Amino acid sequence: MTVEEHGSQERRLRESLVRTLASIAVAAGRVGRDPTTVRLVAVTKTLLPSHIVMALNAGLRIFGENRVQEALVKIDALTSRESLERSFSDVSWHMIGHLQKNKVKSVVGKFDLIHAVDSLALAQIINDRARALETSQQILLQVNVSGEVSKYGLSPTVIRSTVHEIACMKHVHLRGLMTIPPLGGSSQQTRAIFRGLRSLANDIEGEGIAAVEMKELSMGMSDDYEIAIEEGATMVRIGRGIFGERKALS
Repeated sequence: MTVEEHGSQERRLRESLVRTLASIAVAAGRVGRDPTTVRLVAVTKTLLPSHIVMALNAGLRIFGENRVQEALVKIDALTSRESLERSFSDVSWHMIGHLQKNKVKSVVGKFDLIHAVDSLALAQIINDRARALETSQQILLQVNVSGEVSKYGLSPTVIRSTVHEIACMKHVHLRGLMTIPPLGGSSQQTRAIFRGLRSLANDIEGEGIAAVEMKELSMGMSDDYEIAIEEGATMVRIGRGIFGERKALS
């Protein structure tokens, strides 16, 4: 990549980021929310470490990865640069994709937050690994609000019992919930799903379960994050809306 091409890519990224942050602020304003209560998780799957450096330079600090091995290569590449680590010590890595049980060993302790914990069994394995490392892992529970057979996530009917079980685990910290609406659904359907997740979180919060928080709602991606914000999202996961189509940055 030439210096000119690099500069052009970085300029486009900054412009996209400004537009996205403005849209977040507008969506929050429509429902009387402070825009700073919504955090942007930049989805960086398939992007190179050099692109993440561009994003860091543009002001992004939270990065979401879908694939474990790909993410670990990037994390190691970036944290091995001492000057980069000193300059961007507040970088936060989130695992947002489906997490297989056999990958837990590689994930715990590497990511600040795991968004898609979709079963009690997975939470237990995460707890066991965190105990072995003498640490605590922050997690969100993924809820299949729509009831799609093909989608990962806990059924809303079992979420409360699962939360009570997780509350007894000493090495995981439940921070909230996450969901993904059906692809291609109407805005009304999407809104209902986000609203349903918020309602579940409110109900759980109302139980006052020790060691459980419902402060985070991870919902909304490039096509529906404005609706998600209107319905209470505290984290929106945006990739294409910031970086464009992946081939554009290859």
